[in-house]
Amino acid sequence: MTLHLGDIAPDFEQQSTQGSIRFHEWLSDSWGILFSHPKDFTPVCTTELGVVARLAPEWAKRNTKVVGLSVDPLESHQEWASDIAETQGSALNFPLLADQDGKVSRLYDMIHPNADAKLTVRSVFIIDPQKKIRLILTYPPSAGRSFDEIIRVLDSLQLTDGYKVTTPANWHQGDDVIIAPSVSDEQAKQLFPQGWKTLRPYLRLVRQPEEKSK
Repeated sequence: MTLHLGDIAPDFEQQSTQGSIRFHEWLSDSWGILFSHPKDFTPVCTTELGVVARLAPEWAKRNTKVVGLSVDPLESHQEWASDIAETQGSALNFPLLADQDGKVSRLYDMIHPNADAKLTVRSVFIIDPQKKIRLILTYPPSAGRSFDEIIRVLDSLQLTDGYKVTTPANWHQGDDVIIAPSVSDEQAKQLFPQGWKTLRPYLRLVRQPEEKSK
């Protein structure tokens, strides 16, 4: 199944290190991040899971739930969790799906036969509270994911959902943003009474608005 931005994230029920999860019900009205790992006891993924665990306060600030996935069984996940806690200094504090039957992997097109016929690629999906897919990333096995970048995109999505702006290259929280091209100058006067800087008629920079409650 090929998924695209704007598609409704497929629902599923699967076992995890925190019990059985019905995905849409578990997400409720939160944002969600689903990310996969090729298999348990892999070095890069061990470091990634430690980072995601340490970022728990950042996910909470953004009303975001995170869930990992590997095609190994639950017993293996539980053994791996001990290694993660010992080597990374952070215990798993989010569910890790035990997708041994490949049900979720197939739903989310995580098996790429030309890369590996059995193991999942290292995918990332950001899902909004309406259950729509807002970001899809696929990483090679040798490169650890930048969760700083994933948070940056999450911040951009949440900001631009609330205001008629877009975010420029390398944007971070607090930087200037771009007034959406669909907004006329007359409309912009109402939305951004503090004014803006026009570099081109289609490129108008404005101070980042204060975010609404997530």
